[in-house]
Amino acid sequence: MILAIPSPLGVALGIATAAAYAATAAAASWLGRPSTQWMLGLAWVLHACVLAWSLAGGDPRFGFAPALSVTAWLVMTVYAIESRLYPQLKVRRMLAGLGAAAVLLALVFPGTPLHVSASPWLPLHLALGIASYGLFGAAVIHAWIMTRAEKQIRLAAEPQAGVPLLTMERLTFRFVTAGFVLLSATLLAGLLFSEQLYGASARSWKWDHKTVFSVLAWISFAVLLIGRARFGWRGRTARRVLYAGAALLLLAYVGSRFVLEVVLGRVT
Repeated sequence: MILAIPSPLGVALGIATAAAYAATAAAASWLGRPSTQWMLGLAWVLHACVLAWSLAGGDPRFGFAPALSVTAWLVMTVYAIESRLYPQLKVRRMLAGLGAAAVLLALVFPGTPLHVSASPWLPLHLALGIASYGLFGAAVIHAWIMTRAEKQIRLAAEPQAGVPLLTMERLTFRFVTAGFVLLSATLLAGLLFSEQLYGASARSWKWDHKTVFSVLAWISFAVLLIGRARFGWRGRTARRVLYAGAALLLLAYVGSRFVLEVVLGRVT
């Protein structure tokens, strides 16, 4: 999760990964499913190599772009598992495009060094947060598939070609529930152990932009799950709350770090 300064080999791996994703996105419309799956699998393996190589050496670093890169890889991992169970899923082109963009962005913006006083447990804390990003990202992808399927049904286009909507809805809320558990654990760890995680100079709880947006996202997902359980929320209403929560969560870390690293040019 904590990426080092890109080495020449790391840069070459990143470029090869982005090229593999881009080739998959370009070929998805005219190649058959087995060939496209194979190409996407190759890109996924290369992406894993990029992340593994980034962990191998150098000073530990982290930032908005590495967070997006890891999130994209996690979403791709979820798709790789699900595509075995539900081969009707048709999001290969979109996922390949997102993967290429995330890898290239991480090469351009490799992040900033972690504070020297940070705890060895900090990577686990960050891993929990990024894992929740990945699960909510998978939920958003599923919600988008549901929206597309509903439009196709209204237009009487490919009515039997995709995963049943009820199945897709159940999968979406499973990802939301799992992501909510991890997000809760991340926030709780930050609340109780921030001094141990970030060093003695860190305050126990700091209401900065990251904290505010994270709490607002947590509230949004809690409202979504309660609305689902108590009032049977589904369809457009549930998707809107999911999108709002995902947007707030994206702003919480990725958005705030983007402003610090790119807009303000600050190293923290």
